[in-house]
Amino acid sequence: MLQKFIVSLLLIAGMFDGIAQKISYKVAFPNAVHHEAKISLTVTGIAQKTAVFKMSRSSPGRYATHEFGKNVYDVIASDLQGNKLTIQRIDGDVFEVSDHKGAITVTYTLFANHADGTYAGIDPESIHFNMPAAFMWIKGYDRVPIEISFDLPAENKGIVATQLFPTDRPHTFTAPGLQYFMDSPTKIGDLIIREWKVSNADGKSYTIRIALEADASNEQVDELTEKTKKIVAEAKAVFGEYPVYETGRYTFIMSANSYVQGDGMEHRNSTMISQPTATFNPAFLYGVTSHEFFHNWNVERIRPKTLEPFNFEKSNMSHELWFAEGFTQYYGELLLARAGINSPQRFIGTVNSLVNTKTNSPGAVYYSPVDASNHAVFVDASVSIDKNNYGNMFTSYYTYGAAIALALDLELQTEFGKTLDDYMKVMWKNHGKQEIPYTLSTMQQNLAAISNPIFADKFFKKYITGHEPINYAALLAKAGYIVKKSNEGKAVSGLNLKTNERDSKLVIASTTTRGTAAYEAGLDINDEILQIDETPMKTPADVNNYMLNKKPGDIVKVTYKHRGKEKTTSLTLKENSSLSIVDISTTGQTITNDMKKIRDSWFTSKTNL
Repeated sequence: MLQKFIVSLLLIAGMFDGIAQKISYKVAFPNAVHHEAKISLTVTGIAQKTAVFKMSRSSPGRYATHEFGKNVYDVIASDLQGNKLTIQRIDGDVFEVSDHKGAITVTYTLFANHADGTYAGIDPESIHFNMPAAFMWIKGYDRVPIEISFDLPAENKGIVATQLFPTDRPHTFTAPGLQYFMDSPTKIGDLIIREWKVSNADGKSYTIRIALEADASNEQVDELTEKTKKIVAEAKAVFGEYPVYETGRYTFIMSANSYVQGDGMEHRNSTMISQPTATFNPAFLYGVTSHEFFHNWNVERIRPKTLEPFNFEKSNMSHELWFAEGFTQYYGELLLARAGINSPQRFIGTVNSLVNTKTNSPGAVYYSPVDASNHAVFVDASVSIDKNNYGNMFTSYYTYGAAIALALDLELQTEFGKTLDDYMKVMWKNHGKQEIPYTLSTMQQNLAAISNPIFADKFFKKYITGHEPINYAALLAKAGYIVKKSNEGKAVSGLNLKTNERDSKLVIASTTTRGTAAYEAGLDINDEILQIDETPMKTPADVNNYMLNKKPGDIVKVTYKHRGKEKTTSLTLKENSSLSIVDISTTGQTITNDMKKIRDSWFTSKTNL
């Protein structure tokens, strides 16, 4: 009986705590002209004796650390009556309040002058917030509902673009918890709004919205809107339906002006796109728009378990960014081709680049897509000052993953009569729609479901956890394209040279690349080239001219200085390995029906637009 009574008391206490707990932000801009905001965070119903407040070290869609706490200062704490509380800074971005009565207001100054898809920017006319870069939070209260209100500068037009939930009060919004709040970029200012309705497979209607900060004409905005409509429709056609937008709409928050930095960042019901440009051109936005909107499905809802839940206190390592970002990169270009925004020739130009990425970049030749994904914690806009060896051990998971997507698309079409769309659909059905995080193992199982287990097992072992070469020549031949060497018979040394302005010395400008003649000869960055064979070398042009009559396999003697000591080495020239793609129709050959079928999968719209 006593046990039941205690349980009842605990339930009542839990209910009371749930009601009492509240998180609210108030944001004012008394010094916006100098890029400052005054932010107060009030939390009630705090159960812990010591309350811990933090600034984030990472941001949704970013995988490295970014140390947002560096731009927070003048931090003070008080109770609800305004009485000062002691707040201690125990780490660069961590503050503690130990003596409190369950309710604390923390107030601080934020400096923000880097408006892009990750950071924040404050100006009287334009408020640009990516939430982790701006808002402190209390540890342990991730599921407590959040309210935020903005007291805007007089110069601000007050047009808001956000995926936060609106209220009946001006410039006041809510979020169901920390994860959603931090995933909700917010732009406030003089925004141009365009919107349209889309119908989903279940009969529900959603609003797609463009909120544009740009000096653009009506005609330019109309063009952007019409092209974006096509991109949106083509993306939906891949999966057969739109995701559920909890606020009833999806917002493209776009900034295209000289006051922002270049970036694009996906979010659950919105995207933050920033394009630095002095003159507005809607065409500059199509590529990033296509990529970011595809993230609606791939990574926002078709989400790897390694990123769930997102940890704001550290970098977030994932094994699957080759898929989350790389396949999205592939579809970003593919949707533009299907929508008729980009030409087939331009898409094949992208294919050419992907083939060279996998075939010729050391990071893709010697390391797997999983390896590349794991390294994102160091390269995703992360900052460091020491030299790295990325040219020899890292290839971007964006382009590497897109190269894998190309190969899988062609394999599925030629071996199983499917396309990559079928794989994306099954990933959506089994993971995205149900919001069940996936793993490498379940990805392989889904591939097996539309092909067969043997193929899926081999593909993952060879090309995902492994790094075997891909025979793009054979794959693309089935689409009617020839892969050939761009500079067959041309010798290359692998030397990237520059003449120092300071002393006119001819030096190697960068780390030499694995597999090149220079690398194998033991030459590397900062070595000074004196002569080749018996010919003195003073400029990069001297070396290039000397190599014009050389052939692959020729051996030249290089005299150089390493750390001031003169040395010699033998350099065996290699053939230029760059590849190009040729349409067989330009050689007089006939495009077969099977080839046309693959091309149609790339270049034909999948919508009724």
